Amino acid sequence: MVPQPIGPMVETHHSPLEGVLPWSLPDGLVSLAELRFARQIGLRLRPPVPAYIGGVPLPLQPNRVTIMRAVRTLWLGPDEWLITAPDGAVPELLSWITHAAADRRAQVTDLSASRIIIEITGPRARDLLEKGCGLDLHHRAFTPGCCAQTLLATLPVILDQTGAAPSYRLFVRRSAARWLCDWLIDAAEEFRFTG
Repeated sequence: MVPQPIGPMVETHHSPLEGVLPWSLPDGLVSLAELRFARQIGLRLRPPVPAYIGGVPLPLQPNRVTIMRAVRTLWLGPDEWLITAPDGAVPELLSWITHAAADRRAQVTDLSASRIIIEITGPRARDLLEKGCGLDLHHRAFTPGCCAQTLLATLPVILDQTGAAPSYRLFVRRSAARWLCDWLIDAAEEFRFTG
């Protein structure tokens, strides 16, 4: 038997959260959704650090986020940022950042496939996160535009508060996303009875 040529490989995108999200409690007390296939770019820069790179603003204060249209840049450390944008919102973002960093002591890494982003919204979103997170998430301590690397239910995550409603984005490693999503849903079930 002569082997038959195989046609071109078709690139497919699958999420470990397919069939699980979106999920919501009645009355929208807590809603979970996935920001599917978002662009995530890791940036490391040696000082001096500019306020902008490739037209993208960099937060220079610890645990803060800068926003430019659909692009959110999270401060992760004195020389480290995570630049994010929804899938297709800024297709040339990686090339802009790579080009702008070329003449600096910098490292640019496409991390898009490494993490899943879970969006958590609703009046009980903060209460849900507080069940498994040691950070002070009180609305006077952790506000929209704040971010932090922390543990949630013993998993390392990046937490980004996107709105006062409250609403959050939770960045978790792809390999642990299903487990964490199941934990969030289980932890939120209490609110079905307590409102």
